[in-house]
Amino acid sequence: MGSTRAGPSDWRVAALSRIRQLIRQADPDAVEERKWRKPSNPAGVPVWSHDGIVCTGETYANHVRLTFARGASLEDPMRLFNSGLDGNALRAIVIREGEEIDGQAFRSLVRAAVALNTSSARDRPARN
Repeated sequence: MGSTRAGPSDWRVAALSRIRQLIRQADPDAVEERKWRKPSNPAGVPVWSHDGIVCTGETYANHVRLTFARGASLEDPMRLFNSGLDGNALRAIVIREGEEIDGQAFRSLVRAAVALNTSSARDRPARN
């Protein structure tokens, strides 16, 4: 199952735009890149990073999936994660048409992911 291309008036584009805004609010230093371009998804997947991947945002036919690279290590008191709950590393938030994500809880989750990445980056030996 791969990503599908989202049209300009598509609800999925609006959902990713809101996520992008929330990530910028939570961490203005986060970098957004497009990765994993392929014929079925020429635009690629948005990937937000700060000292490592924070999360990715993929669009599918019926949902948007926000996958946190180290989600299993994050506290999620508001229970935003609703997919990949059995994995050892990844956790995801699946948003369907008409659903809204709690902005404050999402920003907290992003800040926690950045803090985890930053603390891990400090623990890595320096490269020469």
